[in-house]
Amino acid sequence: MTVEHDRDIVSAPTELMKFETLHVPGALKLSREMAWPYRREDWEFAATLGQGLVLERAGQVIGTAMSWNYGQAYATAGMIIVTASAQGGGNGSRLFDGLLQATDGRNVLLNSTVEGLALYKRRGFTAWGRVLQLQGPLTVAVTQSASNDVRQATVSDLAAIQAFDERAMGMPRPSMVAALADAGKVGVIERAGRVAGYAIARRFGRGYVVGPCAAESVEDARLLILAQLSRLHDQFVRIDVYAEDGLGDWLESLGLERAGGATAMVKGQRPVSDGSAHMYALANQSFF
Repeated sequence: MTVEHDRDIVSAPTELMKFETLHVPGALKLSREMAWPYRREDWEFAATLGQGLVLERAGQVIGTAMSWNYGQAYATAGMIIVTASAQGGGNGSRLFDGLLQATDGRNVLLNSTVEGLALYKRRGFTAWGRVLQLQGPLTVAVTQSASNDVRQATVSDLAAIQAFDERAMGMPRPSMVAALADAGKVGVIERAGRVAGYAIARRFGRGYVVGPCAAESVEDARLLILAQLSRLHDQFVRIDVYAEDGLGDWLESLGLERAGGATAMVKGQRPVSDGSAHMYALANQSFF
């Protein structure tokens, strides 16, 4: 490719359009540019369950932004990327403003990198917490607790898991939970004949991600996470947890390393859990 051709591409007008399946290869290229570990399958999974926008220039994807609606009141946003050569020219603002408009007035949650904080604050987002990313090869031998409260979920548990997830998140995510359960292995805590917590482990990025994990106590969350980790020895594992819950140090003691994190933000009102259930680990920093 000639230098003149490169300049023609950079100077070409940009076009904002709906994210379609055909944009996945370009989106994957963008995430690799950012050193994000998404696989093609991860993009396809996210796109199937959400909706998004892309910026194109001369037929090339130069920006992406996606959102996931949960009921009529809430949405999450993520996978917001603008290629380095297109940054600083208003492209990020154009892309994100289009995404916000598409959420139809919902309260919007996202997890921001350091680079995105200024843009999101200008759009009315406020910080409320911190997400810690822990990952690495699971070389420490992890054994499942002797507690018999954790068992593998069955198809008949799905409705109870979806209901528990809504209690923990404060917003309805039945389709997302069903898709995550179908993609991975699900463990549940059963107490007095009812589901009192769940955790999912599935393929993602460089290996496996453990999350979401929702429970009624941090002790139960640890039981659920241990049950998942006991099957992942010598695999690359990632877990994203909320700093306020104190699981970071415990996960480090199991051999996972802190690999950065994100600022949890909201525009509007945060969803509120019912108080007895809590989300401890995220499925993903974009759709949570």
